[in-house]
Amino acid sequence: MTHHHRTSRTTATLAAAVLAATLTGLAAPTPTVAAPARAAVGTQHRVLFDNSKAETAGNADWIISTGIPDPLGQNADPTTEKSWTGALSAWGVALQRTGQYSLKTLPAGGTISYGTGGALDLANFDTFVVPEPNIRFSAAEKAAIMTFVQNGGGLFLISDHTQSDRNNDGWDSPAIINDLMTANGVDNTDPFGFSVDLKNISTDNPRAVADPADPVLHGGFGTVTGSILRAGTTFTLKPADNPAVKGLLYRTGYSGTSGAFFVTSTFGSGRVAIWGDSSPADDGTGQSGNKLFNGWDDPAGTDAALALNATAWLSRAS
Repeated sequence: MTHHHRTSRTTATLAAAVLAATLTGLAAPTPTVAAPARAAVGTQHRVLFDNSKAETAGNADWIISTGIPDPLGQNADPTTEKSWTGALSAWGVALQRTGQYSLKTLPAGGTISYGTGGALDLANFDTFVVPEPNIRFSAAEKAAIMTFVQNGGGLFLISDHTQSDRNNDGWDSPAIINDLMTANGVDNTDPFGFSVDLKNISTDNPRAVADPADPVLHGGFGTVTGSILRAGTTFTLKPADNPAVKGLLYRTGYSGTSGAFFVTSTFGSGRVAIWGDSSPADDGTGQSGNKLFNGWDDPAGTDAALALNATAWLSRAS
């Protein structure tokens, strides 16, 4: 990796300086150069957004940019959500502007894989974002996703309400996500400790639980107080199946194991997050012909902080 090359060059330079200092009778410099040089390189947290499962069907436009696979192909220095085209562009641009993330999109027609050596293979990424999938994952894709998480990857799932089949193939995101967790061939025994409720909740403003130590609710992108729910669903938690499962936001009047709207969990060495509606991530801008709404900046929630903190947590940037 680049880090090792940089460090070795720094070490060689330092050794030369020590030798020169010794020969000239000067005090040898303290060997503290390597750490700043390594830090200056910076760690790129690699995030792959999925567009292989009809994420732009109907009125959906759940992409960070029309520059696919590389959003930098559309605009290499984005400054606002309109620099990139897509209803998730605000999310992508916010990550890009930190200088700490490398973003890609798996294109329509692409296949989710793990360990095949391809450029967009999950092994090359820290986090995989699946924003409201509308095509069922194949058996091989389900195994790839689960193995990726099991081996330390981050998985960010976004569901929508039941009967939200945008491409009319008989599968909507609640059914697709439940299928991933119950028929994946790696662990079919409720591995994440939650299931997607088959509900269509028209509107609510779920609130965050009080947990000052939680890195998703209190992260580098701000404090999460709540989210918006505009035709979405919730989750049922099953801590007996996975004690790591945790409800972070709940539908009004709910707590404990029912009515959770944003959930985190772990599986193997990896991390998982799921959101019950695509509306909060919608920035209201995207490709023409779609009816989009700005949930990202909706004052009824702190949706941007929630999406970004969760991405950072999943990517181990926080």
